[in-house]
Amino acid sequence: MIDHARDLVSVREATDRLLTAAAKLDNAAVAEPSRLPGWSRGHVLAHIARNADALVNVLEGRPMYVSGTARDADIEADAPRPLDVQLTDVRESAARFQDTGAAPADWSRTVRLRNGVTDAAARVPFRRWVEVELHHVDLGIGYELEDLPAEFVEREIDFLAQRFTGHPDVPPTRLTDGTRAWSTGREAGAAEVTVRGSGPDLLGWLAGRRDGAGLTVERGSLPSLPPL
Repeated sequence: MIDHARDLVSVREATDRLLTAAAKLDNAAVAEPSRLPGWSRGHVLAHIARNADALVNVLEGRPMYVSGTARDADIEADAPRPLDVQLTDVRESAARFQDTGAAPADWSRTVRLRNGVTDAAARVPFRRWVEVELHHVDLGIGYELEDLPAEFVEREIDFLAQRFTGHPDVPPTRLTDGTRAWSTGREAGAAEVTVRGSGPDLLGWLAGRRDGAGLTVERGSLPSLPPL
């Protein structure tokens, strides 16, 4: 069962880690490229802030973004801001998200995200946790997939494995870190491919943050995953 209140605590802790690390940057470093193609660190910080506000919209029953074009324009407009403005925006938008999450609500209700995606309201805090943790890694400032909380790694692997389950372009695949196992890809009686590796390496591959070089593949080649 998803515990949205516990996830909100994890979001707050992850945000604090990100803000503490980003505060050590300077304006020049914010303008440098992040690990995301075409985005500076300023783009990443702007996206983190705007995503918090977008998820407030989701929880309050409004469209997540006015449009995809407006989303992208907001990030582009906010990306060049100096570090102190970026950090204030991330901090204040995160507080708005926490305040919304603390308000009495029916957490079993269905909410609408981007591109027609729906989910239980109770999963929104975890979705925010994903945004904060993975984009902290994307900043390229010393926080790596290996630094992610173990609970987060396991849950995000589970989430992404479910996301690719049934996808016609992904062969039936078994994932394992040696302790736990997941299945993904097209439905079949048995997996066609087994992919082994550490939790961080599995997560990095599934999330498009690593090329899978650290993984071992049995009975075939490493599947190509569609973009998230």
